Amino acid sequence: MALKDSVLSRPAMSSAVTITCALGLLYFGRPVLEPLVLALILSLVISPLIRVFNRWGLGFLTSTVVSLLLVGASVAAVGAVLALQLVSVTKELPHYRSAIHTKIERIQELTERPFVRLAAELNAVSPLAKGTAHAPAAGLPRNAMQPIPVEIRTPVPAARDTVARFVSVISGPVGEAGLVFVLLVFILLEHESLRERAVRLAGQGDVSRTMRTLVHAAEGVSRFFFSQLVVNIIFALTVSLGLWLLQVPHALLWGSLSGLLRFVPYVGALVAGAAITLFVAAIDPGWTLALSCMAMFAVLEVIVANIVEPKVYGHSSGLSPLAVIVSALFWGTMWGPAGLLISTPLTLCLVVAGRHIRALEAITILFADTPSVNDAERFYHRVLAGSSTAIIEHAHAYLRRNSFARYCDHVLLPGLDMAMNDRALGLIDQSQQDRIRSTVIMLADTLAQDANGSRYGSWRRRKVSLAEANIGAHLRHAREERLGTFQGSLDVPLHSVILCAGFANERDAFRTELLVLALREVCSDVRSIVLGEPQPEPVTEKGGLVGTAFIMYPEEAALDEWRTLAGELREYLPDATLVTIRYRNNLSPAHQAAVEQSVDIVLRSFEEGLAFVTPEKPAAAKASKR
Repeated sequence: MALKDSVLSRPAMSSAVTITCALGLLYFGRPVLEPLVLALILSLVISPLIRVFNRWGLGFLTSTVVSLLLVGASVAAVGAVLALQLVSVTKELPHYRSAIHTKIERIQELTERPFVRLAAELNAVSPLAKGTAHAPAAGLPRNAMQPIPVEIRTPVPAARDTVARFVSVISGPVGEAGLVFVLLVFILLEHESLRERAVRLAGQGDVSRTMRTLVHAAEGVSRFFFSQLVVNIIFALTVSLGLWLLQVPHALLWGSLSGLLRFVPYVGALVAGAAITLFVAAIDPGWTLALSCMAMFAVLEVIVANIVEPKVYGHSSGLSPLAVIVSALFWGTMWGPAGLLISTPLTLCLVVAGRHIRALEAITILFADTPSVNDAERFYHRVLAGSSTAIIEHAHAYLRRNSFARYCDHVLLPGLDMAMNDRALGLIDQSQQDRIRSTVIMLADTLAQDANGSRYGSWRRRKVSLAEANIGAHLRHAREERLGTFQGSLDVPLHSVILCAGFANERDAFRTELLVLALREVCSDVRSIVLGEPQPEPVTEKGGLVGTAFIMYPEEAALDEWRTLAGELREYLPDATLVTIRYRNNLSPAHQAAVEQSVDIVLRSFEEGLAFVTPEKPAAAKASKR
């Protein structure tokens, strides 16, 4: 047992060591990795522009140079305009000094007054304070208690010191920007060579997967940055217009800063809003204008973040909202402001890579915008948890866009097949089985009620006994209670009834009733019977009313009995077309060649059955079959 535990702990220990080494490499390798990653991401952003110029007939080298010059000129122009505006604001700040001092004093008074009053009340009731409030220190003269005035004079800095301090402040960012630019140029010029090296490094056996990863990462980052650029430009123009209408000086500057800071996830918008509010509070004697600007900015940010961005971005980011916050926190801790700025595209690249590289699959599962589960798997997870409300809400949303037959084919039946498989393997205990049965009964009742009345109307919970083991029989009995013993009138035109038939077991009965609900979307008179059970005499004498009969596809073990009952059904329904649906997830289906001898046609899904009985198509379908 100890040896087994030791063997099991080795992969976990190896993973922990690998993660620790990777984190250490990211943190201590920041001086090298940060400019390299920045240049790589910028190359992905500029690559679409290079391809555009290349399609216009320019050579690759010319397209690269023109793109770099165009981007550099745009950045320089925006920087120059913002710098001039900032210089103008700096010059005007002394004029607002009195308003700033007045507001600071007012804020201090409002914040300090409660504490000063509390301290005074405490001192008034303190015995120690009463005894020592006016007593001089023992052994010291009264004049010794007076404070000695001290004057602090700050030396005027020399011009050389000011220049040196300025150079030291800007040399770091300017030097790093220059390094990033140089790396960007070489990466763009040798992007094809770098791609070939990446393919060679991954191995010739993984060429397609490596190329797919690179293409998806480039497209994802480019699409995200382009969408973000469009949204932030519109946001900046809107903020500038709003501030201009409120007669705030330098509205263009603050709008531009708002747009630029929104590239920083979450934090940027908060900083921009706080900066605008503080500036307006400094220039205006009152608080009305500052509060108005803050409210305008907050409303715009809420609209853009919750309405505009989901519409424009769609899945362009490929990350969940929580992933954006976590990635910003992680990369900001690792690489500071630069890491915060590139956190989203960098994590996006890792998520895309995780879709094709097994070692990074965990990142994709945790951070992708949608979990790697389909609707059927999500249904199975919810039904295990007994989340009937979520299941019914999803079913209503799904049915607004699709047919009930498609919901059965792609969600309900595949999800229940997973449950049956796990039950056969002993992976589901009795309490989970009861929870699954109760949830499915509630879902079936709700969908049946919607089909009988308002399909997407309100629904109410019904208490269902778990003793009703056969859900299909439960649905059939409910329909018989509503429509009568024969599930409708027997005084109907010939060949107008569609009949669904299956064995009395739980599987066939449930699928039969689901098929009835699916076919009722296009045909009003759909009924069901149980194969092998004696039918009332009026039913056997009215076989000419049935135009199409659906028989559940048999399992291999029940093929002989099924063929016998299918033959009897054909005797009762001499003019009906016999149809069976070979569902793709049958556990042990009978051979199709043997089944085809007893029916007229074999379909593959409920959707095909729905199309087969659609009023415009049955005649053509029968003719083609004959």
